[in-house]
Amino acid sequence: MQLTTTRISPDWPCQVKTPGSYDWERSAAKWLRELVPARYASYPALIRHPVLLARHAQIQVQHEIRVARTALQTARADLPALGLPESVIEHTIKLYAAEVLQLQHIARSVRAVTGALVDNGR
Repeated sequence: MQLTTTRISPDWPCQVKTPGSYDWERSAAKWLRELVPARYASYPALIRHPVLLARHAQIQVQHEIRVARTALQTARADLPALGLPESVIEHTIKLYAAEVLQLQHIARSVRAVTGALVDNGR
């Protein structure tokens, strides 16, 4: 096993051990599996190749960001037609805005883990 000199970014997920430490790839794969739909996490190719799992997690998170942004951008126009009170609409808009920020942080974390996995495979 090759030790990596990847620098830990501020976005490194706390659930993933430091690259180069014992069993860090397993902790990375476990964290990445939580980001993809369960059916993907059981595919043999994704289990055997954590960097492939990381790629899929990147795509998944980017999709979730697009969904959250669409929900945020359309909430003010669409939600009143559902008969929701203004207070619920405002709360929902804040929820979507917070979710976009959280997903962007997760996306940065996935990129950091992916980079470490790629570096470790070299």
